[in-house]
Amino acid sequence: MGRRIDALLGRNFKVAKLRNLVNLSVSRLAVLKNQRQVRCTHARSDVVQLLNLGHQDRALLRVEVVIKEQNMLDVFGMVESYCHLLLERSVLIGNSKDCPHELDEAISGLIFAASRCGEFPELQEIREMFTSRYGKEFTARAVELRNNSAVNRKIVLKFSTRQPTLEDRMKVLKEIASENGITVHLQEDSPVINE
Repeated sequence: MGRRIDALLGRNFKVAKLRNLVNLSVSRLAVLKNQRQVRCTHARSDVVQLLNLGHQDRALLRVEVVIKEQNMLDVFGMVESYCHLLLERSVLIGNSKDCPHELDEAISGLIFAASRCGEFPELQEIREMFTSRYGKEFTARAVELRNNSAVNRKIVLKFSTRQPTLEDRMKVLKEIASENGITVHLQEDSPVINE
């Protein structure tokens, strides 16, 4: 009976289990970041090849993949920093029934990321632990980005499913071209490439 009451009151939260999950998450992040980095590198090399062949329209389309992969790399970097912050300050979580103010952004960010990263089972478990600790309302606030949500705006933008704007794609295309010594002259309607 005592265990049920503890579970209902959220007193069965194990900080040691959270620390283990966070450490596993950091390990998983290394693998996921490596996979995304490889995809990003391949997409960048595709853009370079397309530019060299004079297919600037196709290169502009392929730049979308570069941007999406780079966004996920940025998200993984933020998630990793949140994980390290949780490891450093895990004692605060164990001592407080409510989410500590200094960890609000990190915990909300991890919950939000878990709702968007199906390839990350450890993050799902961390989300479940925080749901049991702080309640469904706290989790819903982070996932649904309600007004009092502490989720960082940058992570929300990186997870956005909107297509990158033409201006953003052009900017990345020019960056890739300049890194590889390709001169790109873009006009309003049709880009022209000179080498």
